[in-house]
Amino acid sequence: MSRYKRILLKLSGESLQGKQGYGLDSQMLASYAAQIKAVADSGVQVGIVIGGGNIFRGLSGVGKGFDRVRGDQMGMLATVINSLALQSAIENAGGKACVLTSIPMGPVGAGIYSKFRAVELMNDGYTVIIGGGTGNPFFTTDTASALRGVEIEADVLLKGTRVNGVYTADPEKDPSAVKYDTVTFAEAIEKRLKVMDLTAFTLCMENGLPIFVFDMDTPGNLEKVAAGDDRALAGIGTLVHN
Repeated sequence: MSRYKRILLKLSGESLQGKQGYGLDSQMLASYAAQIKAVADSGVQVGIVIGGGNIFRGLSGVGKGFDRVRGDQMGMLATVINSLALQSAIENAGGKACVLTSIPMGPVGAGIYSKFRAVELMNDGYTVIIGGGTGNPFFTTDTASALRGVEIEADVLLKGTRVNGVYTADPEKDPSAVKYDTVTFAEAIEKRLKVMDLTAFTLCMENGLPIFVFDMDTPGNLEKVAAGDDRALAGIGTLVHN
């Protein structure tokens, strides 16, 4: 029996590039797809928002001569590419997935995102992947995932990363960093812990949407999180809540 009825999973674009440093890694896609299908098969409804940093990051484009708005629009298109790739991977694994986009994409996606369409598809057993971020420049895909999580009334926002939770410092740079098993929103703000960008973080805090930051790269972790095994969760990630 799963702890959650509906989850919003946030994946970074960089996570899809695997070890190759750019683009899409087929093995990583297949691993993620298998985990997502297993959770969906257990009866949990799954919504997903993916970043586009493995292809193009809008903010970095400013230093390369792109206008910020144009750069962010290019980043939105990158998230749609990643969404379509994950959809194909889930379908190849035998699952059901559908892409909705926050910007009009014609025949590329299954339609424009709306809460009601997304929930309808999830009730029909589809994993819904929401591409295009919020559809607006100056907003990150972290913010998009928080917004969509609140809209679809998800029980939790799961942030899949390469690191197994929230630390006092970046554990990849500081070996003395200490991991939190659980932390409140207020404590995270006070200690300036890097969970998500401030806009996304505030959206979750004000709407009571807990965030679970966990290591997505280890196969089986997503299933453990969705099942809600408290003993296993402490080693997998960090719960941020009110």
